[in-house]
Amino acid sequence: MAEKDVVLSVDKLAKTFKKPFSGKKVEAVRGVSFEVLRGEIFGFLGPNGAGKTTTIKMLTGLIAPTGGSAKLFKEPAPSPDAMRRVGFLPENPYVYPYLTPREFVDLCGRLNGLGGKDLAKRTADVLERVGIAYAADRAVRALSKGMLQRTGLAAALVHDPEMLILDEPMSGLDPVGRKEVRDLIVAERERGRTVFFSSHILSDVEMLCDSVCILRRGEVVVSGTIRELLDGGARRFEIALRDAPEGFEESLTSALNVQRLGASLHFELEGDDDVRAAVEKAYAAGCKVDAITPRRETLEDIFVRRAL
Repeated sequence: MAEKDVVLSVDKLAKTFKKPFSGKKVEAVRGVSFEVLRGEIFGFLGPNGAGKTTTIKMLTGLIAPTGGSAKLFKEPAPSPDAMRRVGFLPENPYVYPYLTPREFVDLCGRLNGLGGKDLAKRTADVLERVGIAYAADRAVRALSKGMLQRTGLAAALVHDPEMLILDEPMSGLDPVGRKEVRDLIVAERERGRTVFFSSHILSDVEMLCDSVCILRRGEVVVSGTIRELLDGGARRFEIALRDAPEGFEESLTSALNVQRLGASLHFELEGDDDVRAAVEKAYAAGCKVDAITPRRETLEDIFVRRAL
C-alpha cells in the first residue's frame, strides 16, 4: 500500500487566550488534529467562534500555539522554508490603500524573491486569473470589498506556491465572483496544487472538496473524505401518502417533518426497516402511496447535526 503524501499534518494543536484585565482563560482551540494530502482540496468548517481562523493563524505564524504541533511539507510549521511554498489569503486581507492592485501584487512577489520581467509577467497573469485586471491600476482605496478579496488572492498566487491556505476566499464576492473563485480553486488543484480553505458556504465546500474537517467550540467533531461522510450517513426517505385517515401520523413514531397538505400526508423516515413498516401500516389503513423518494444527506445536514 502506497504511503500517504501528507502536505500538512496537525497534531493536537491548541490555543488558550487570556482576557485582558480579568485574566480569565479562553480555550479557542483544543487539541485539533487532521491531515491534508498533496493535490487535494481540503475544507475547514465550523460556526463562528469555532476556532478556524485561530488555527489558520497558528499554521501561518501569526500567533503562537500553546500546545501541540504542526508540520508543513514535513517541516515544523511555520518555518520560513515551508512558508515559501505556501500562498496565504487572510479572512480580511489588508492592502495598502495608496497602492494599486498591480503595485501590491508586485510588492508581494518581491517579498517572495521574485523580480524583473518574470515578476511583471506573473503579476499580470494572476491579476487576469482572479478577474481584477480591469482595475489593476486603480487606487486600492477606491475598490469594493470583493475587489480587495480578488487582489489578496492574486497576491497569494503570484509566487506560484505549492499549497494555498485561504481563509474565507469567497467573502464579499457576488455569485459570479464566487463561481470564478471556485473555478480558480479547481484549476489550481488540476495544476497539482494543494488547497486548504475555510468557508461558511457549505454548498461550495461540498461541490469542491475532497476532504473536510468540522470544528465545534475548538474541537474536531467531523473529519473525513466527502465521499465517506455523505455515503456513511443514515438513509433518509421522503414519503407521500394520499387518503390517510385523521390521526394516522400518530402511529408513525419514527417519522420526521410530518405535514398534511390537503388530502396528502408527507413525512420523512430514516432506514429501510422504518420505511417498510410505514408502508405496511399505510396499506392496512387504506392509504395510497404516491411516492417514496430517497434523500441523500448533504454536508449541510451533517454540519447542522454535529457542529451547532
